[in-house]
Amino acid sequence: MAERLVILSDLWGPRKGLWITSYLGYLQQYFDITYHDTSQLADLDLSHPTAQALTAAFVDGGSERAVKNLLSREVQPAHYLTFCAGGTVVWKAITEGLPAKSLYAISPMNLHREADGPDCPSKILYGEYMEDKPSQKWAARTGTAIEVIPRFGREMYSDEKVIQKVCQELLEESLRKQYQGL
Repeated sequence: MAERLVILSDLWGPRKGLWITSYLGYLQQYFDITYHDTSQLADLDLSHPTAQALTAAFVDGGSERAVKNLLSREVQPAHYLTFCAGGTVVWKAITEGLPAKSLYAISPMNLHREADGPDCPSKILYGEYMEDKPSQKWAARTGTAIEVIPRFGREMYSDEKVIQKVCQELLEESLRKQYQGL
């Protein structure tokens, strides 16, 4: 039986680019995937979808709504793959009791402000040009592995090289666990 993988989008969800289909194409044959649009979980007003408006709405109550909605929808343990705001939602949800086997977060927002870390294996990918990356001291305190990818910014998750890297790492880890007991 395939492992569960829950994917949380960035604030744009499926409305900006088709990059998410690349992840799904690589991973769907190996995982039982559930997809959540983070803007829907946060109940954001999408009538004026600018980056500034979405981010402001997310920071001003949307994040808390998304955490609450995710906690009510996901009650079975799963692995999590997240993008931007989705990573922030899952991080907070795990610290509030979301049953997670692992977290792989790409460009999560504002984690450097979080004091507590999740109680599962966690890896975060940041682009070199992101300004709000947590420090290695923060990573050690929260038990989180951080990797910084040179020459990338926040939306690095839409680049095919990053997509291949992430999917390969998820598949290698899944296969390693699957065959570890043999």
